[in-house]
Amino acid sequence: MLIRRRSDIPSSEITPESAYINRRKFLRKGSLALAGMTLGSAGILRAVMQDGKSWKPSNPSRYNTTEDLTSYQDATTYNNYYEYGMDKEDPEAMSGSFKPQPWSVAVEGEVKKPATYRLEDLLKGETLEDRIYRLRCVEAWSMVIPWLGFPLAHLIKRFEPTSKARFVEFTTILRPEEMPGQQRRYLPFPYVEGLRMDEAMHPLTILATGLYGRSLPNQNGAPLRLVVPWKYGFKSIKSIVKIRFVQEQPTSTWMIAAPGDYGFYSNVNPDVSHTRWSQAKERRIGDFLKRKTLPFNGYADEVASLYSGMDLDKNF
Repeated sequence: MLIRRRSDIPSSEITPESAYINRRKFLRKGSLALAGMTLGSAGILRAVMQDGKSWKPSNPSRYNTTEDLTSYQDATTYNNYYEYGMDKEDPEAMSGSFKPQPWSVAVEGEVKKPATYRLEDLLKGETLEDRIYRLRCVEAWSMVIPWLGFPLAHLIKRFEPTSKARFVEFTTILRPEEMPGQQRRYLPFPYVEGLRMDEAMHPLTILATGLYGRSLPNQNGAPLRLVVPWKYGFKSIKSIVKIRFVQEQPTSTWMIAAPGDYGFYSNVNPDVSHTRWSQAKERRIGDFLKRKTLPFNGYADEVASLYSGMDLDKNF
């Protein structure tokens, strides 16, 4: 993330490193239920109990990393999801009343097949692939998570965008009665994010319906979320209810809330510091020492060409 000036984001948004180290000094370990399944099926998982660090995907992707997985416990209890609250533990603690079923997604804008699709119809025929992506966020912490999902490009092709569709805009559901953070209005809800069309069509951009062989927990964006692993975590919008194809660049939620800190592209860039912390290093959840942050989150070989000739200091 490339940063230019100090914003008015509440300091409570950031968990102090000392608090994190004291609170989570010991990495909690546990068995992980891992599986593959077909989205058009009844959703029964063929679970295999394995240790997270030794797990191997049953349907390997060429993008899979060989790095150790974050534990399921940490990946589902230490999250940013401001619809439920600003503390990292709030999503897991406050999302129990959220109802992810039934679910539908409105497809609008510059497409030949606009409609409101039931989730089961959207996913019919798609096969979940076990994918491991390194998902890093702006707070200088990161995780390695095996997502169950499929390329967003598969759906985009089905909707048949017109030649005017240059960007894709995503919107999160607005349910303040089930998402208490939306009642506090520290962000302009509903949450909105966007991608350029070529970013959305890249095979690394996936729609995820699960992790570790399980359906997505509420706190991780059930039932449908985006995963864009070379960008900062807030670009991977959760609980999607609208996909809109547009000609002009969308204005995302964080661009409204803090335009000097959060730009449209939000690619991982270790060379430019946030106004309140350096992004040159990151801490992997469960580790004590920091490690060097890699450009594009380690996916430069796959995605750097998307930004050829762009000034990434200006287009942060």
